Amino acid sequence: MAATPMLYDQLEYKMAAVMQGKPYRVVKTAKGLDVPWGAEYVLEGRLLSRQREPEGPFGEFPGYYSGVHNYPVIEIDRISHRKDPIYDSVYVGRPWTELDYLQAMTTCVPIFMQLNTEFPEVIAVNALYTHGLVVIVATHTRYGGFAKSIGLRVLTTTHGLGYAKIVIVVDADIDPFDLNEVMWAMSVKVNPASDLIVVPNLPDNLLDPSGQPSGIVHKMIIDATTPIAPDIRGDFGEELDQPPTTAEWRDKLGALIKGSQK
Repeated sequence: MAATPMLYDQLEYKMAAVMQGKPYRVVKTAKGLDVPWGAEYVLEGRLLSRQREPEGPFGEFPGYYSGVHNYPVIEIDRISHRKDPIYDSVYVGRPWTELDYLQAMTTCVPIFMQLNTEFPEVIAVNALYTHGLVVIVATHTRYGGFAKSIGLRVLTTTHGLGYAKIVIVVDADIDPFDLNEVMWAMSVKVNPASDLIVVPNLPDNLLDPSGQPSGIVHKMIIDATTPIAPDIRGDFGEELDQPPTTAEWRDKLGALIKGSQK
């Protein structure tokens, strides 16, 4: 039976095409697999059914050396490469590393697409590895309790099953990539008595050192959105904003400071 490209690969090709503004060039290997045209190296092999071998310990993205786990075995049948290939590698360790940013396309984008398809109110997802196993979602709120439902859906996405241990849901006017804004929302909009949901014994990445047993962990959803009807908790009046000329004065003060340092 001929092998077919994985959905993960198709998403990468689509994203690459969008970024370069034209279709992404692919070629087929001898086994009929689609691979990027001009790839530095291509490794083709077979996943051996029901075979596992111990791997590790390695330094991993949570910032700890992994334990030794039994992982699937792949036998490599063919290695090909372009002329004068460059061997690429990345450093993996305690965030932040280059891997944490390179993974953004395969973490933030797929989760956003899944959530936004089902809940158009979702406007942004921060699932950068710089925050480890934390996912931050910005959304409009349809009705009271809506944010908690979004958080539960994150946990059931393909990525969320293994990598989303803590989900923080914020209002649409909060930039999920600005941790200063996220922390402000958590500090004033979260009432631990009613805005935290802990779901016990869910699947987790084996590399998470807090798993007990390994690969199983309690997960938490933090609702840091403003309550709306019928949820009428709290006393949220009119929210303060920066004065209109704040940015202008910040630039002026920055220029003065820079000038005094010369």
